[in-house]
Amino acid sequence: MGNTLSCCLSPNASPKLGRRKGPVEPDYESEVCEAAAGDAVAVASAPAAVEPAELDYGAGEGHHLQHISDREMPEDLAFESNPSDHPRASTIFLSKSQTDVREKRKSNHLNHVSPGQLTKKYSSCSTIFLDDSTVSQPNLRTTIKCVTLAIYYHIKNRDADRSLDIFDERSHPLTREKVPEEYFKHDPEHKFIYRFVRTLFSAAQLTAECAIVTLVYLERLLTYAEIDICPTNWKRIVLGAILLASKVWDDQAVWNVDYCQILKDITVEDMNEMERHFLELLQFNINVPSSVYAKYYFDLRSLADDNNVNFLFAPLSKERAQNLEAISRLCEDKYKDLCRAAMRRSFSADNFIGIQRSNAILS
Repeated sequence: MGNTLSCCLSPNASPKLGRRKGPVEPDYESEVCEAAAGDAVAVASAPAAVEPAELDYGAGEGHHLQHISDREMPEDLAFESNPSDHPRASTIFLSKSQTDVREKRKSNHLNHVSPGQLTKKYSSCSTIFLDDSTVSQPNLRTTIKCVTLAIYYHIKNRDADRSLDIFDERSHPLTREKVPEEYFKHDPEHKFIYRFVRTLFSAAQLTAECAIVTLVYLERLLTYAEIDICPTNWKRIVLGAILLASKVWDDQAVWNVDYCQILKDITVEDMNEMERHFLELLQFNINVPSSVYAKYYFDLRSLADDNNVNFLFAPLSKERAQNLEAISRLCEDKYKDLCRAAMRRSFSADNFIGIQRSNAILS
């Protein structure tokens, strides 16, 4: 590794494959099929693979090799402007929603519409209101509602109708029932998108964190593949993002055959092909940094505030305050131990164990 003309290459991370214990509940079949039949243009060819840049070993006196991270990213894809990769880039769904938010505020101002009775609770000197959603443990129902609202704005304010055949529901239908062509000419309502995603999450027993990662993969696909999410492809794109996010996030992920138990009319071969194309279009980049995850979480909260999606607020009780204090103390001790361990230059292999979290005892 000391040679200046060598570099260390590591294969891209693969999704964690696992088998979720227990059979999938069959009660969701009718609801999913109903959602698939009641809700979904052009098909563009798949983008050509980007060839790595050729290296000029003769340039320069030191013959320095270009770093692998500089060569893997396509030149026409600005990493700094991709929100799914860079924490400082603003999310696409939030910028697309601002147009509707501004128009709504302008209309209310011109028509002298009163905001009405305030439903959101605010803290005062005597009472503190907190919701049950945090960045490490979001509220499932509200998170799904915000993620589907972001998908709704993606569809409504799309730039064009660029798509790929693998995601086109007309070529790869999710139900055997014939969907009228008129259906694909209208944007789906938010309630239809929410019902479709909520049913999948309920049947597969997925977490709220998986919903946020799903939105990250969706925006990464739209950016990398240069396509748009529209009435003809939104279900298959969302399904592919959920499938991939569940495998990456959950230790015991849902297998493709399990989704075929939820969506009765889709085959395992179709699911495998869609997953393979999804990964190829992502360039097998399934990494979601914690900073990017946190950015999407707080932008979803901003989207909820702009669209009057209320979190469940409750007064801060003495018992809940003690629990928060105990959790904060545990986290503080954990990071102190990590910092202390990082300052040491070497370890003994006998003591090389992870820091275990102990249960808080409140008296």
